[in-house]
Amino acid sequence: MNRVQVLRSCLRNAGLVFSRADYCSLAVSSSSSSSCASSPQSPSVLTSTTVFDYQDNCLDSRNQATVNLVAAKACVGSSPDEILISLAHDKVCNDIEASNDLVDKLLLRFKDDWKSALGVFRWAGLRPGYKHRPEAYDMMVDILGKMKQMDRMKEFLEEMNRNHLVTLNTVGKAMRRFSGAGKWEDAVRMFDELGTFGLEKNTESMNLLLDTLCKEGKVEQARAIFLELKSHILPNAHTFNIFIHGWCKANLVDEAHWTLQEMKGHACRPCVISYSTIIQFYCRRYNFSKVYELLDEMEAQGCPPNAVTYTTVTVFLVKSQNIEEALQLTQRMKSAGCKPDTPFFNSLIYLLGRAGRFQEAVDVFEKEMSNAGVSRDTSTYNSMIAIFCHHGHVSKALSLLKEMQTSALFNLDGLTFYPLLKSCLRTGDMDLLSQLLDDMVKKHQLSLDRSAYALLIHGLCRANKCEWAYHLFEEMIGKDIVPKYQTCHLLLEEVKLKSMYDTAEKIEEFMKKL
Repeated sequence: MNRVQVLRSCLRNAGLVFSRADYCSLAVSSSSSSSCASSPQSPSVLTSTTVFDYQDNCLDSRNQATVNLVAAKACVGSSPDEILISLAHDKVCNDIEASNDLVDKLLLRFKDDWKSALGVFRWAGLRPGYKHRPEAYDMMVDILGKMKQMDRMKEFLEEMNRNHLVTLNTVGKAMRRFSGAGKWEDAVRMFDELGTFGLEKNTESMNLLLDTLCKEGKVEQARAIFLELKSHILPNAHTFNIFIHGWCKANLVDEAHWTLQEMKGHACRPCVISYSTIIQFYCRRYNFSKVYELLDEMEAQGCPPNAVTYTTVTVFLVKSQNIEEALQLTQRMKSAGCKPDTPFFNSLIYLLGRAGRFQEAVDVFEKEMSNAGVSRDTSTYNSMIAIFCHHGHVSKALSLLKEMQTSALFNLDGLTFYPLLKSCLRTGDMDLLSQLLDDMVKKHQLSLDRSAYALLIHGLCRANKCEWAYHLFEEMIGKDIVPKYQTCHLLLEEVKLKSMYDTAEKIEEFMKKL
């Protein structure tokens, strides 16, 4: 369908289009020299740029509607096979053309619901003219591993291998999920069997395994494997930085210092990452004398601290209530010629907010960042939204949310919405709460995690909305997200007070299984 046909189609469906003002606004952007005044009621005089923008917005709206439709259909069924059958026999779904964009958005929507994700994945794979990209397979591996469906993940990997779709990225996702599930031996076995996937054992793949093990607290096992491999696989600086991080995580900082010397023995020069990792270890223990020793050592070694190093130290100085010392460090940073970056300002805004210095945080956001030529990112906005909500300025927080939603520069996440959800529950604004949840799921494909469900269920119970709370409880269980006992108990007590005895019985049955 060409651009004109799409535009005509959008105009024919004007009733739908005009109701989605955020997506398909007909406001005309014309230059100041234009002699022609246009209006939404006069599409014939739209400029060509506006026509194309209008068409693209309509397509975005239509694509999102398709995602929502398939997602709703996918909720029918208690297993991937049932969901697949439901979608395959649905007349509306049979008229939908599968695409990479559609599948990516659906898998993102169901990243915490492996049954729906797998059902949708299988359905799309059967659609005529469509073939899954390797990236879609990798997303599916990650979803299965995240939801601890390890046997299914193994079967899925075997299927991928038969079709020659396993890449090092796939292996990395699988290794991380195996280790995260306490099956680190399976991660090692996967490395040993790299040849069966047509992949090599080299420095990159070795580092991938070592990093996976160290991040899961298996640094000693990683060290033993490294000693076996180093005779035929050369380590690089990244190899040693992985171990420095692993030793620090295991509270064995002397081993981390020793690794700095080992790096030099392998002709690998310690870098900012090497030192900053150890500095972070001492920061977490508020041992700032050691921190300053290492900062001095970095400068003496010709490896000056960067903005990340200074940001780390600043964060922990403020956490330890050393506000003035933190400000002095920012001056040291400027004197050293190290320019603040976005993460530095994000940390400063967050910490000023925590310290109750509201106006200073606002000034950094509104003035200092732009004066320094530093751009804002999602975390910047998230921090300010949280600060505004904490101080009761919900309307200002909503204005920032709208800025994010109307810009293509930001990827909204759960942290964007959670402070606003808390504010709604605190003020009892259920209409706004419902709207925000709808935006999260349908507009931004965000899934609720266990913490978010707990926040909502607890808040709704306090607001005497236990029917809604129970609906979320059922939704949570349907996604195989196990609520805490405290959440179950609170909801049980509330439904009993409402004389919802059938509901109470269902909750009690579930609690017996916990």
